[in-house]
Amino acid sequence: MFFYVVIYMGNAVYSTFIPVYLHSVRFTQEQIGLLLSFGPLVAMLGQPVWGALGDRARTKNGVLRVLLVGSGLSIMLYPLSNHFVVMLVAICIFTFFQTSIFAISDAITLEELDRHKSWGFGIIRLGGTVGFAIMSLVFGIVAKSHIGVMFPVYAATMGAALLLLWRFPPVGGHPANVQGRQFRELLHNGKLMLYLSINFIVQITLGYYYSFFPIYFKELGADSSLLGWSMVISSLSELPFLLLSKKIFERVPISAVLLVAALASAARWFLFSVITNPLWVLPVQALHGLIFIVLSVTLATFINREVPPEWKASGQTLNGLLSLGAARIIGSFLGGIASSAYGMKQVFFISSLISLACVLVFGAVIWMRRPQTKHAAVEQ
Repeated sequence: MFFYVVIYMGNAVYSTFIPVYLHSVRFTQEQIGLLLSFGPLVAMLGQPVWGALGDRARTKNGVLRVLLVGSGLSIMLYPLSNHFVVMLVAICIFTFFQTSIFAISDAITLEELDRHKSWGFGIIRLGGTVGFAIMSLVFGIVAKSHIGVMFPVYAATMGAALLLLWRFPPVGGHPANVQGRQFRELLHNGKLMLYLSINFIVQITLGYYYSFFPIYFKELGADSSLLGWSMVISSLSELPFLLLSKKIFERVPISAVLLVAALASAARWFLFSVITNPLWVLPVQALHGLIFIVLSVTLATFINREVPPEWKASGQTLNGLLSLGAARIIGSFLGGIASSAYGMKQVFFISSLISLACVLVFGAVIWMRRPQTKHAAVEQ
C-alpha cells in the first residue's frame, strides 16, 4: 500500500501541475494540447514493449525498477529549456517510462493478491488515493510561488518508490508461453473489447480534463492552492468505491459499473460547462470518485480475472495503451484545437455529449447481448 501512496504522490505532482507549468512559461493552448498529446503517442509505442517485457522477464519487478529509474531521471529534462522542441523531446522520453508504471504495478499487485486472497485490490489501491490527495494539497501551496520544483519533487518520489519496491516479493513472468500473440489473442475476447471500448470513450473526455482543467480552473479565478484542494476532493471521493469495490463486483454486473462511470462523467462535464464561480467546482469534483477510479479498478480487476496468466501484463498494458495512450492523445490534441476555436466551456459541454452518447450506445449493445449473459451479475 505504501508503494501506491508514493507513486501516486508523484502522479499528483505531474498530472495536476504540468499544464499549469506549461501555461506559466507562455505556451499557447494549441501548443499545450500538442505537447500533452505527444507524450501519450510515445506511450502507445512503449506500452506494448513494457507489457511484453513484463510477461517475458524473469521477474516483473525488474521491469518496474527500470520504469521508476527512467521516469525519475528523465523528468529532470523539463527545466533545461522552454523551447518547444526541447520540451517535446523531454515529454516523449519521460512518458515512455512513466505511463507503464501503473500497469506493471497493478499486474504485480494483482498476481500477488491472487496467491494470498487476503485483501482486495481496492484496499491496496486506496493508498494511491491517499497519496494523491496529500500531495495535491501540499504541492498546491508550494506551486503558488515555486511551480518549478515539481521536477525534483517528482524525481524524489520515484526514488522513494524504488526503495519500497525492493521489499516486494518477486513476481515472475511466463516466458515459455509468450510468443508474440498477446494482443491478437486479447482482441478476440469480445467481452474485454466491449469493456475496453466503454473505457476508451470516457477516457477521451478525461484526457481533455487532465490537460486543460487546471488552466480552465485558474481562468475561472482559482489559484494553485484552490486547485490543490479541488484535487484533494476528487481524490477523497474515490474512497467509497475503493473500500466497497470487492462487494460491488460480487453483486453488480461489470457492464453496469462502467455505464454508471460514463453517466457520471456526462454529468460532471455538463456542470463544468455552466459553472462560473470556481468555488462551485469543488463539490462537482466529488463526481470524480464515480469515474476514473471506477474505470481503472474495474478494468484492472476484470483483466486479471479474464486474461490467461501468461498475458496478464500485456492485458494491463493494452488497457493502458488505449486509456493512457490513444484516448489521451485525442483528448489533449483535439481538445487543444477545439479550446482555441470554441473555448474550454464549450469543449466541456461537447465532452458531456460524448459521455452521454457512450451510455446510450453501449447500453443498447449490452441490452442486446443480454440473452447471452444470463449470469451477468457475476461476469467473471
